[in-house]
Amino acid sequence: MVGDQPIRHQLSRIGKRIAGIRLSRNLTQEQLGDLSGSSRNTIRRLEAGEVVSLETFLRVLAALDLETDIGAMLPDPSVRPVDRVRLQGKERQRARPKEDAQPKASEWAWGEESDA
Repeated sequence: MVGDQPIRHQLSRIGKRIAGIRLSRNLTQEQLGDLSGSSRNTIRRLEAGEVVSLETFLRVLAALDLETDIGAMLPDPSVRPVDRVRLQGKERQRARPKEDAQPKASEWAWGEESDA
C-alpha cells in the first residue's frame, strides 16, 4: 500500500500547479469553476491539495485546455511485438500473482508419522 505522505505531497504539488496555470491565464477560481462545471469551493480545495474526484480534476484540465497532456503521463499499455509472439497474439485480460507470491502447501503428507 502506498503511504499517505507521498500522495498528499503530490496532491499539493498538483494543486499549486493548477493555481499557477489559472493565475497565468488571469482566471478567478469562480471563473474556472464555471468553465469546468464545478464550484469555486471545489477549485479552492483542488488548489489546496485536498481530495477531489477524478472527474472534477479532468474537467478542470479540460477547462484549462490541458486534457491531452494527461495522456503523456501514462505509458502505452500495448503489448510489445516480442510479447505478442510469446503470447501467441493474445493480450492479457487479467492480472495474476506470481507463483512464489501464493502460500505454499505443507510438506506433510498422509501416512507420515510424527515423533511426538
